Amino acid sequence: MNYEFIDVEKKGHLTIVTIKRPEVMNALHIPANQEMDRAFDEFADDPEAWVAILTGAGDKAFSAGNDLKWQVQHGAEAVRKGLAALRGGFGGITRRFDCFKPLIAAVNGLALGGGFEMALACDIIVAADNASFGIPEPRVGLMAAEGGVHRLPRHIPYHLAMGLILTGRRLSAQDALRLGLVNEVVPADRLMEAAERWAAEVLECSPLAVRASKEAAVKGLSRPLEEVIKAVFPGMEAMVRSEDFIEGPKAFAEKRRPQWKGR
Repeated sequence: MNYEFIDVEKKGHLTIVTIKRPEVMNALHIPANQEMDRAFDEFADDPEAWVAILTGAGDKAFSAGNDLKWQVQHGAEAVRKGLAALRGGFGGITRRFDCFKPLIAAVNGLALGGGFEMALACDIIVAADNASFGIPEPRVGLMAAEGGVHRLPRHIPYHLAMGLILTGRRLSAQDALRLGLVNEVVPADRLMEAAERWAAEVLECSPLAVRASKEAAVKGLSRPLEEVIKAVFPGMEAMVRSEDFIEGPKAFAEKRRPQWKGR
């Protein structure tokens, strides 16, 4: 599929989605959101796509979030209707609660507003040492309604989260690492190398076991521990019925690398 505002690269079982609007700090207008939604639809539905990395073009910004200039030109209602029509929400991922394939954010600079929300919607965050994070929406009369105000207090202590949400302050990559918001901080010129290293480690695992694990972790967060430990989620059922469920222990016993099929 051809795209104008993003690039999609497939490397084996890895999909790399790059926002390609560096002239506006990779901010997303509705046409770019629509392309990202289609790209992540394809990723979610492709049985050979097991892990995705999301990043931005250039070295200044992962994404500055919603394209406010486009919103001024076309109206807030056009933005509201455009986002409501997306399967996965802002950037195609902030509301994609039915995809349990791992998502890795490679944050190359500013991740503000919707950009921060996209990063928070990922499972692993690798940040360049020049990256910074923030929710500046209240400074322009808006709020981080694509998950920012909800995800951030779930990831860091309440008062620290509210300090960021209510002031629009920015958080450096090193501070984000200290708070546990990011998994690793690396020099900017090694960002994609690091993100692909994380992806490679995930790809060493059974894709169905990875998805079952993510589904159980995500769905279990809002439920009592005693209840979720006894629960059997669909991904777990698919895992135990799969060929990979046999292959993993067999490869271990035979002292060889498993040959995962994802089925």
